[in-house]
Amino acid sequence: MRKIACVIPARLASTRFPEKIFAKLGERPLLECTYEAAMRCPQFDSVSFAIDSEKTARVLDKIGAPYVMTSEDCPSGTHRLIEYVLTSNKEADVWVNWQVDEPFVSGEMISELLQSEQGDIWTLKKKIENPEELENPNVVKVVTDKEGRALYFSRNPIPHVRDDKEHQFYKHIGLYAFSEKALKTIATHRLSDLEAAEGLEQLTFLYEGLTISVHETQRETVGIDTPADLEIAQMSVLV
Repeated sequence: MRKIACVIPARLASTRFPEKIFAKLGERPLLECTYEAAMRCPQFDSVSFAIDSEKTARVLDKIGAPYVMTSEDCPSGTHRLIEYVLTSNKEADVWVNWQVDEPFVSGEMISELLQSEQGDIWTLKKKIENPEELENPNVVKVVTDKEGRALYFSRNPIPHVRDDKEHQFYKHIGLYAFSEKALKTIATHRLSDLEAAEGLEQLTFLYEGLTISVHETQRETVGIDTPADLEIAQMSVLV
C-alpha cells in the first residue's frame, strides 16, 4: 500500500484577494473548511499545512491542524510543498498538493486522482461544457496522448480546430499528486520559457521530461481566487 500524504500550502499574501485564507465560508475561515474536507478523505495517511506566517499558525493552532513553517519566498504552492518535504523529515510515497482555495474537492476526486501508479505526477481534467470557459484564459486547457499522458497545457483553446469541426475540449483541474522523486527533480528545475509565457508551472514539468498522468473527472469544484468567487462559493454552502 502506498503511503499518501496531503499537504495544503497556505500563503498569507494574495494579490487578487488579500488574506483570502481567512475569508469566511459559511461560519468558518476558508483554510479550516479545506482542512476538514481533506480530513474526510480516507485515502490520506496524514493531512497538514505548509505555511509562511505566524498569523496563520495561530489560526491553525486553534483548530488543531498540524503545519510546517516554510519561506515567504516560495514562488508557488508546489515549491512550498517541496520545501515541506525537504525540511519536515516526513515520509510518503505520494504527496498530494491540495490548494487551500479548493474547499469543495471531494474524496471521489481524490480516488480519481490516485487511480494509477504510472507516471511522475497525477492530475485531473474535465470536459468543457460551457463555451465561455473555452475562451477564458483563467480556465486552463489540456490535451493528452492516448494513454492519458499530458502533451500540453494552455490558457488558449487547444487544439485549434479548423473548418468548424466538432471537438471535445478539456479543462485542467488544478489538483496534483507527486511522487517524492518528482518533487526532488522539480526542486532542481529552472523556470522554462513555456512557463514564463503561459504562467503555468506544469509546462516546466513537461519541458524537463516528467510524465503527467491526467485522469478524467465528472465532478466540478469552485475555486476561490477572488471575492466574487467567494460569493459563488457561499451559495454552494447554502445549497
